[in-house]
Amino acid sequence: MTPAINLLKKQKIPHSVHEYEHDSARQDFGLEAAEALGLSVDEVFKTLLVTDGATYFVAILPVNHKLNLKKVAAAFKVKKLQMADPKDAERITGYIVGGISPIAQKKRLKTIIHASATTFDKIYISGGRRGCDIGIAPDDLAGVLSATFCDVID
Repeated sequence: MTPAINLLKKQKIPHSVHEYEHDSARQDFGLEAAEALGLSVDEVFKTLLVTDGATYFVAILPVNHKLNLKKVAAAFKVKKLQMADPKDAERITGYIVGGISPIAQKKRLKTIIHASATTFDKIYISGGRRGCDIGIAPDDLAGVLSATFCDVID
């Protein structure tokens, strides 16, 4: 089990675990998860880290969309954001790229979830390693992360 799954179990938050064989040749981790699990790309969400150079933030959005840095900066009330370096993202979260779960990261970071998540009963996020996703109700995810919903995509 991963730290994310362990935390959900410990806090008795309803969730489901979905595993698949990760293809090491693929780098489009979220799209691979949707395809392997037979899910719509709209209900599978990726976890991205952004930074203003001093502070790191988490944005959770559908795997088939790009993050709008201006919108996410406005949501976090900072002037400008850039994507975090993958090595920094791994160090800060304790997870590897392609398996970064928003849940049970080494350090709790301010988090935003794209508003489209609220249109689903369940969304799918990384379970904390490549080839493992967690199905969870959007409101439960927001609760465990103290996250808010807003529009952060192009």
